[in-house]
Amino acid sequence: VQLQASGGGLVQAGGSLRLSCAASGVILTTSTTAWYRQGPGIQREWVARLTSSGRTFYADSVKGRFSITRDNAKNALYLQMNALKPEDTGVYFCNADPDTIATSYWGQGTLVTVSS
Repeated sequence: VQLQASGGGLVQAGGSLRLSCAASGVILTTSTTAWYRQGPGIQREWVARLTSSGRTFYADSVKGRFSITRDNAKNALYLQMNALKPEDTGVYFCNADPDTIATSYWGQGTLVTVSS
């Protein structure tokens, strides 16, 4: 199983980025998928979740600015991030929890840096 996250970079506050997570070995349409982030000196925190049925959930800190989506044909997960703030800086990880087995898969992370 591999989750390959990409799309991070340096952006000014107020800008946008789109993160991608390409999955192999796990089917995202039958998994609960999520994005997490870990800022400097901060524990990893949950950002957004997309269930296999299509329901979405967001942390209060990103609600209205971030959008989690899935491309079923490409077996890929995305995180559209708008109106970025310096506090959004961190390494972003994609996660997939298959509905049928009790395990959790993680990508390697992609760094997002938001300058003020």
